[in-house]
Amino acid sequence: MRYRFLGRTSLAVSELCLGAMTFGREADEDTSNRMMDRFAEAGGTFLDTSDAYGAGRSEQIVGRWLKHHDRDDWVISTKVRWGPGGNRAGLGRKHVLAAAEGSLRRLGTDHIDLYHVHGWDPAAPVEEVVRTLDVLVTSGKVRYLAVSNWAAWQIQKALGVADKRGWEPFAAIQARYNLLDREFEWEQGPLAADAGLGVLPWSPLRGGWLTGRYTRGGAVPADSRVGMADAENWGERWSVYDNERTWRVLDTLQTVAVESGREPAQVALNWLLQRPTVTAPIIGARNLAQLEANLGAVGWDLDVALVERLDKVTAVEPLPYPYDILAWSVHDAAPE
Repeated sequence: MRYRFLGRTSLAVSELCLGAMTFGREADEDTSNRMMDRFAEAGGTFLDTSDAYGAGRSEQIVGRWLKHHDRDDWVISTKVRWGPGGNRAGLGRKHVLAAAEGSLRRLGTDHIDLYHVHGWDPAAPVEEVVRTLDVLVTSGKVRYLAVSNWAAWQIQKALGVADKRGWEPFAAIQARYNLLDREFEWEQGPLAADAGLGVLPWSPLRGGWLTGRYTRGGAVPADSRVGMADAENWGERWSVYDNERTWRVLDTLQTVAVESGREPAQVALNWLLQRPTVTAPIIGARNLAQLEANLGAVGWDLDVALVERLDKVTAVEPLPYPYDILAWSVHDAAPE
């Protein structure tokens, strides 16, 4: 496992981050512990959870495991935004401060290494949000700040407020980014590059679509993430991705996997690891077999020609306005 600095910070993280969304849900505590043990054995040092995962159960499982390991060896990321409602949800000062204390208790630690705002809150003024997060950093309870599921203009607004006031800025962005979903490259990616933000792609395998498990015209296993997505109306549901572009991408992914002697999931993750600004994809697993397959994505680099083949088949064409004109401007070509 190689290590990278998070954006422009001096915080070193493993090139894969183990996501704990399945902990206490699809994976029981024993399975979760064995996955963390295996991740540590492989050289992983970066764990990502949230107070929203299993209503806090994920954080509790991570915290109990962490008691038996050297805290200084681990970078622990968690998040705040969601909750039952009222002052127990959102990004207002009252909820953020209380949520941070709750996460610290469940994780059994005195500090959070990377604290994400987990979504936009239209009711919370940006200055209030940024100031409250700065208080957490200056108090020593949080080391670095990050943002997830915000639009680029919202992130830039918060960065501007932090710069103007001398408050702690975001150091990283966690966003959906994978071979099937490249919209990140239109706004959030360029912003991350310009602002020096680390990039932590979530759903790098898009709920299993990029593992080779699904085939054109095939049945959707009810116990799969995609099968559950249909029932729960999640974003990776079959009706969203069952289209010609998806199958063209998956056919190419399968061919590239065979040519490189790797599994489709490993190729998809390795492709992400070679994208500009990407720090560490967040891998999720329900069992040790899935984790083991994902760990095979590191320690090698996909051939440049194969990367270009994947780039081409996954490109969104034609680009919507204004990205089409922005793309022309890169080559100094005037639009017709």
